[in-house]
Amino acid sequence: MNWLGNIIWFLCCGLWQGISWLVAGVLWSITIIGIPFGVQCFKMAKLALMPFGATVM
Repeated sequence: MNWLGNIIWFLCCGLWQGISWLVAGVLWSITIIGIPFGVQCFKMAKLALMPFGATVM
């Protein structure tokens, strides 16, 4: 059921959330101080794209 939920989520709103988190991660990673925040934004982008069955470490 995880794959079905991920497909529905991706089509409804996951794509836009994932893109916005990727853009935020790139913007945060421009400065040296913002790199840790950028890495976390990339993790959130992965979670926003496919949240069902995913773990964030």
